[in-house]
Amino acid sequence: MPENDPVLRMRDVHKSYRRRPVLRGASLDLSAGRLVGIVGENGSGKSTLLRILVGELASDSGRVECRGQLGYCPQNAVLHQAFTVDQHLRYFQVAYGLAGLDRALELLETLRFSRYRHARLGTLSGGTRQKLNLTVALMHDPQVLLLDEPYQGFDWEMYLRFWEVAEELRDRGRSVLVVSHLAYDTERLDAVYRLDGGTLKAEPVGVDARTGGA
Repeated sequence: MPENDPVLRMRDVHKSYRRRPVLRGASLDLSAGRLVGIVGENGSGKSTLLRILVGELASDSGRVECRGQLGYCPQNAVLHQAFTVDQHLRYFQVAYGLAGLDRALELLETLRFSRYRHARLGTLSGGTRQKLNLTVALMHDPQVLLLDEPYQGFDWEMYLRFWEVAEELRDRGRSVLVVSHLAYDTERLDAVYRLDGGTLKAEPVGVDARTGGA
């Protein structure tokens, strides 16, 4: 595969719910070593777009191609209140077919919640749960990362640490797509797209791209 070929390609994707169009020909290329953002108001179809990209939801038409292993951090985490952090890591270790937990334990240290390794999820704050949600998405070191509101519940220090992790992944040649209804620090991104009217439109990088979505 040539170096500049997209590792993730979406072409002319359409999706409607009960005849209500949500995506109307959305297209996107994501190349290796790129940190890209998608912004849009709540209800604009961002989560629908991500679910189609990961194969969780079928589009009505169009196509999606991915070359490489995916990592997905959904807005609604697939986590169990009664399990400890460590039990979640071991469950996903088996699911991903990993030989060990080296990468997961490194992420626990980076995101500063290793002391909660033996705590049950139901006892943790929303921000700490989100750290686990992010760790689960990254622990198999995928080539393509799709992150839906990945820093929700983070304080300012952890928000900055998230961007450090994202930039480090980009610098190692990973492709990172961050989706949010609010976008700050867009100068950190290589490209920004707004999902509006069911299509993706490129926006200038480094311009405040916040929306008024509630």
